[in-house]
Amino acid sequence: MLALITGGSGSGKSAWAEGLTTALCPGEKIYWATMAPGGAEADKRIARHRSLRAGKGFSTLERPGIPTPEEIPAGSTVLLEDLSNLLANLLFSPEPPTDPVSAVLEGLNTLLPRCGHLIIVSNEIFSDGRSYDPDTTAFVTALAALNRELAQRADLVAEVVCGLPLVLKGALPPCEIPS
Repeated sequence: MLALITGGSGSGKSAWAEGLTTALCPGEKIYWATMAPGGAEADKRIARHRSLRAGKGFSTLERPGIPTPEEIPAGSTVLLEDLSNLLANLLFSPEPPTDPVSAVLEGLNTLLPRCGHLIIVSNEIFSDGRSYDPDTTAFVTALAALNRELAQRADLVAEVVCGLPLVLKGALPPCEIPS
């Protein structure tokens, strides 16, 4: 299964996606952490996410870019946390790809055959009605394109609001999702 989980900041999307991953996976669970360390705020968020997933049986792959397929055990359930950081890491790298959207999609396409399930967490950042500088506008536009493309491909698309999933496509699996 390919699942796209979106939501605003503080919506509970990460915790809900962790619960979904745990419910889906009797086998190996990989937590693909994409936030690159870099400053006190990033370090604080990384530490918070580490503590939230402690004791849930995840193996952590801390990779700000796309891992090689060999780094993903065959048949494992992978939780990509999160697409926004992955895109930003590529887009704002010293040598960004010409087409970051295609680069992310191609990278995910190489990983999908290895995954039993791929759960992708992304951010809903398109609804604030604000105007941004050109770099931020390019990021928001690219993330929106990624979310649209992945939503088309996904078996399950859910937006998490107040910790509750609103299913936009597909159906929740027939199992209890721990919170």
